[in-house]
Amino acid sequence: MLLFSQTKVLTSSAVWALVEEGKLSFMDRIADHLPEFAQRGKGEITLHQVMTHQGGFPSGDVTKATWSDHARMRAEVCDFSLDWTPGTRLQYHPRAAHLTQAMVIEAITGQDYRAVIRDKVLAPLGLANDIYVGVPASEQERCADTYAPEPRDNSVEFKAAGMPSGGGYATARGMAAFYQMVLGRGRLGDVRLLSPRLIAYVTRSHTGERGDDAMGGIPMHRGLGPHVRGESERIRGLGTIGAPETFGHGGAGTSYSWADPTSGVSFTYITNFMSPDPWHTARLDRVANLVHAAID
Repeated sequence: MLLFSQTKVLTSSAVWALVEEGKLSFMDRIADHLPEFAQRGKGEITLHQVMTHQGGFPSGDVTKATWSDHARMRAEVCDFSLDWTPGTRLQYHPRAAHLTQAMVIEAITGQDYRAVIRDKVLAPLGLANDIYVGVPASEQERCADTYAPEPRDNSVEFKAAGMPSGGGYATARGMAAFYQMVLGRGRLGDVRLLSPRLIAYVTRSHTGERGDDAMGGIPMHRGLGPHVRGESERIRGLGTIGAPETFGHGGAGTSYSWADPTSGVSFTYITNFMSPDPWHTARLDRVANLVHAAID
């Protein structure tokens, strides 16, 4: 099924792998790897700011023409305009932050970001047949169509595009297994993908109790990919009674994946119908709380 924004953590996981290889740092400026990104006052924006939704360009997006033309995608990403001064606010970037990460991945590796996610993350974990960022034509019959009050794009082109902010497809089993790797401090079964220290760094809160302007002021406790439950009364998707260390990410109106380091449980709930809020958020909280309550 379509992951929507759950895809974001998959895209960021390829960045994690490149950091471990010493090919970039979370504190690098985006323009160090994409020189054209410096235009329109964006020259000092760091990868860390982008990954924690503090980059200052939440309205940024690209055209459909970029789905099959990544040179154009790079040009459009580098042309993003600032909405506010980078680092001064915390506001969810629905598309722009992970489009930017995808272009950094391509600049560093010289490869399509979708191939990098597959080859550096999914294939080593044995999940390349369960999780796709860019679904090949031969596998698209496995994809459930997505339904919503407003028409959704279920086209061959959309499924193949694998947009880095919200175009991935996966089984619930595959996503729960991916989060088991993160719970396992970078290891799934006999495969060690990432180091325990890196996992600890990307799954802790980097934004504290600062409220997210796009989430009604709720502190989202942003990590570098997932967000963390924390101790706030109001929280999205991870369950009111979840342990403060629980981390995960959702997909618009449809799904959530999370993992609880205190119990070792990972969980994915995914549907193919986009439900509106506040009903969807209430549903997620009830489902997550049922799972948390069943943990001994």
